[in-house]
Amino acid sequence: MRSNFTRRIVLQRAGLIALAALFGLMFVVTPSVANDLDDARNAGVIGERPDGLVGAVGSSVPANILSLIESVNKARLESYRALAEKEGTRVEAVQAVAGQRQIEKAVQNGWYVMDAGGSWRKR
Repeated sequence: MRSNFTRRIVLQRAGLIALAALFGLMFVVTPSVANDLDDARNAGVIGERPDGLVGAVGSSVPANILSLIESVNKARLESYRALAEKEGTRVEAVQAVAGQRQIEKAVQNGWYVMDAGGSWRKR
C-alpha cells in the first residue's frame, strides 16, 4: 500500500512540475509590474522564497517596494490556488514546485534567494 501511495505522490509531483513548465507560473502581472519586479530583483531589494513568493531582502524597504511585493505575491497565490484546485492537490505542493523554479531562475540571474534557514543568499 505504501508503494502505491508513494507512486501516486511521485506522479502527482511530476504532473505539477509539467504543468508549471507548460504554463510558466501562470500568474498574470502587467508589463510594468514585471519590469518593476525585475528591476527590484536586479537591485537586490527583492528576492525569491522557497514557497514561490517574493520577499524583501533588507529590513529598510520603501513603501513602493512593499506594495510591489504584496501585488506580486497576491497574483502568484491566486494562480497557485487555481492550479491546485484544478489538479486536486494542495496549494503548498504547487508553491513548492513554483518556488523551486523561481529559485533556479534567480540563481541564473544572480538574484537573492531565501535559503531553508530563512537567510537571504546571492548565488
